[in-house]
Amino acid sequence: MPKTIDFESNYPNSCREQNLDRLSEVNYQLSVVIPVYRSQESLRELHRRVVATLTGLCISFEILFVEDCGGDNSWKIILQLAQEDDRVRGLKMSRNFGQHNALLAGIRAASGELIVTLDDDLQHPPEELPKLLAKIEEGFDVVYGPPKKEQHGFLRDMASLITKIALQRAMGAETARHVSAFRVFRTQLRGAFNEYRSHSVNIDVLLTWGTASFTAMPVRHEARKYGESGYTTRKLLTHAINMITGFSTMPLKFASFIGFIFALFGMFVLAYVLLRYFLLGSAVPGFAFLASIIALFSGAQLLALGIIGEYLARMHQRTMDRPAYLLREVTRPRT
Repeated sequence: MPKTIDFESNYPNSCREQNLDRLSEVNYQLSVVIPVYRSQESLRELHRRVVATLTGLCISFEILFVEDCGGDNSWKIILQLAQEDDRVRGLKMSRNFGQHNALLAGIRAASGELIVTLDDDLQHPPEELPKLLAKIEEGFDVVYGPPKKEQHGFLRDMASLITKIALQRAMGAETARHVSAFRVFRTQLRGAFNEYRSHSVNIDVLLTWGTASFTAMPVRHEARKYGESGYTTRKLLTHAINMITGFSTMPLKFASFIGFIFALFGMFVLAYVLLRYFLLGSAVPGFAFLASIIALFSGAQLLALGIIGEYLARMHQRTMDRPAYLLREVTRPRT
């Protein structure tokens, strides 16, 4: 049963009296979904800042922490927060599935009219959330909060840029260059991917299945205060490759293009060899020339076969019906 958010019990009298008329018009009911991975140091501060921000706006809300088996004390802290605050719900994954899979679990469990997602490391300041909410009131379905200035290292920033370019290809939308884990969207969009079961998940691509109404509102980005990011440069690049091959046919088109280019190149080489033979009466000399031609064509063929093999492997994984996530434990709202 989805949890019902009780506005009367969760907010002070001053908030109810001063903003009741506005709430009856806007009628926000917000679900804040936060994937958690080794963030025991930041969870309490994150909870405090989210609650302070949304209570000040007089918005009825719930907070869903999705613990992705980081191996620290994050789940114990989530259980404590759920005991202290009726608005907190916790979901614990059976193993580490990844950030987007954890987000999908939280999104499917959310009960609000709008869903907000943000990271657990406090790099997305909850105090910036009103900017995104104001923007979505203009009629957009999805609003991203990209940072005005990245607070990562050079290599991480470049890997993030490559990932966004890959996402742009997969989404087919210019807004993809401004995607961020700090986002707000209308809950009704999840109807477009309710039946999605693949273990390869990208929330931003799934959102494009339900709407084309995207926009972005740049927000402040803070440096990481606790721990280290789980996203290394290598993982970001791997994520970009998985995203392209999992949600786009662009690599197959690229393989076809490579095949066409090398077929043209082969025709020019054949024409050169024939012209030299008929005009000069001799074949093209040299083992190096022959070896380089063979190497070029063999490399192009292996590249195309590798791309096709990647898609065949994904088809094989789909036939196994591997789930996107599995929950081990879910906190229950207090009665």
